[in-house]
Amino acid sequence: MKKTQLILLSSLMALGSLTGVNGQAKKSKVKNPPIFTNFVYQGDDQVYKDNPLKDDEFYTPILQGTYPDPAITRKGDDYYMVASSFAMFPGVPIFHSKDLVNWTDLGGVLDNIDEFNPHDTGISAGVYAPGITYNPHNDTFYMIVTAFTGGLNNIIVKTKDPKQGWGSPIKLAFGGIDPSIFFDDDGKGYIVHNDAPDKDKEQYNGHRVIKIWDYDVENDRVIPGTDKIIVDGGVDITKKPIWIEAPHIYKKDGKYFLMCAEGGTGDWHSEVIFKSDSPRGPYVPAPNNPILTQRHFPKDRKNKIDWAGHADIIEGPNGQYYGVFLAVRPNEEDRVNTGRGTFILPVDWTGEYPVFENGLVPLETKIKMPKGVENKTGKDGFFPNGNFTFTDNFTSEKLDYRWIGLRGAREAFISTSKKGLQINPFDTNIKEMKPTSTLFYRQMHNSFSLTTTLSYKPNSEKDLAGVVALQNENSNYVFGITKKGDDFYLLLQKNQRKPRSRETESTIVGSTKIDVKNPITLQIKANGDKYDFGYSTNGTDFTNVGGTVSGDILSTDVAGGFTGCLLGLYATTTNDAVPQ
Repeated sequence: MKKTQLILLSSLMALGSLTGVNGQAKKSKVKNPPIFTNFVYQGDDQVYKDNPLKDDEFYTPILQGTYPDPAITRKGDDYYMVASSFAMFPGVPIFHSKDLVNWTDLGGVLDNIDEFNPHDTGISAGVYAPGITYNPHNDTFYMIVTAFTGGLNNIIVKTKDPKQGWGSPIKLAFGGIDPSIFFDDDGKGYIVHNDAPDKDKEQYNGHRVIKIWDYDVENDRVIPGTDKIIVDGGVDITKKPIWIEAPHIYKKDGKYFLMCAEGGTGDWHSEVIFKSDSPRGPYVPAPNNPILTQRHFPKDRKNKIDWAGHADIIEGPNGQYYGVFLAVRPNEEDRVNTGRGTFILPVDWTGEYPVFENGLVPLETKIKMPKGVENKTGKDGFFPNGNFTFTDNFTSEKLDYRWIGLRGAREAFISTSKKGLQINPFDTNIKEMKPTSTLFYRQMHNSFSLTTTLSYKPNSEKDLAGVVALQNENSNYVFGITKKGDDFYLLLQKNQRKPRSRETESTIVGSTKIDVKNPITLQIKANGDKYDFGYSTNGTDFTNVGGTVSGDILSTDVAGGFTGCLLGLYATTTNDAVPQ
């Protein structure tokens, strides 16, 4: 689905009557809300087993799971990187590093629900394609992004220190998407972004342009009348290139370089570069474009990494340039359940134009470390990658930033204590385009296992709590405990949009009667496209419910959109799944 279609769809969907202040759903008063403990997520991808790291290597992607559209900046030896979050909350995840290898999760830039509230947007709307730039002239960081919620559109937020939070969004008076901001040596500011061609000048489907505006740094606004098209269509409009987007301007050796994604987020994705004597153009494409792509290689190649593009470049340690970009690692059915992650490659800029090193051959799983850097990923508070295990007993006062809400703040429905995580259920269902009482964790591996222990005794058939695997509100699995008559059941429900319809078709894949006097351990286990849902009464021996099911509905190629699968701890008082 194209971005314009997603925007239209989200704008047509109205918020229902069951929401309260700021679009947040109403918490239901239940006598015994569910308590989750002992959460364990374990990655088990074969590619990492087959490619163990040497002392001078690290893995790419550096951010596994749904962390697409990366942008990066630096101040001294501090690097800050942001990514898209769509309708997830908080918006725009941000990470910090000293060396481009070891990253610390700082949470989300847009973390005030009163200022960014995606309560009524489709999961692939919200905010995406951010830019982040440090301006040395006023010692200020700028994050700019398109927000499809609350009438925000294109906004910018600022801070002196990204570790201390960000200011309120400032609305900017221009359309289009994928904005970024550039500050020249003389202190002048410029904004570039993707937009539609001028009226009546669209030549083909996917024809887009790159525009530039002068930016009033003192008053934080684009200067009216300064907009100018600097790229029309792409590198060569006679070849009808699609979706020129994600522009970034760099200055090197007195010249200006404009780097953009071209070809759309998919198997024709690429990165291209232009050069000019002025930030406002004219820009001339490099003769060796594209400078990064995976489009030309066999579809059945081993350990395939695909869709590479939407990049940003930064000068790293020791003067070596690096580029961060999105790409995917599909499963054996060529499905993208883990979404688009953030990858990294060295960039050779010893010549006239930058080129991603080994970016025009099949991408590898690991690359050489910057000289003098020690790989501490997954240790000392640094974000993990490769195969790793994440555990949480929910006894800490502060939740890990990897836990997120969808269309609303997680704090609206959770509380933690020595007992574990309590979810105070909303009266909304996972199938609604509204905030639901679900605490989400991104699926980061094609093969993984997830377990959590649930203490819960539902009061009625409308009550359900358990785990979900979700691609969107119309494509998900619900595995939870509910009630029927005087008995308690554990069931697996499959929710999928009907063909050529906006309605969701729900099917009970399996169900079993259970005893809820003692806690039940729930499990989701995936081996590529094959998913299994099971339970245990002793925490060791698991019984499958519903057999092995396909992960097809958890992939973008079936469900549509731009996000990967989210794994959630879920509770509701509007359950409609009836055990069989």
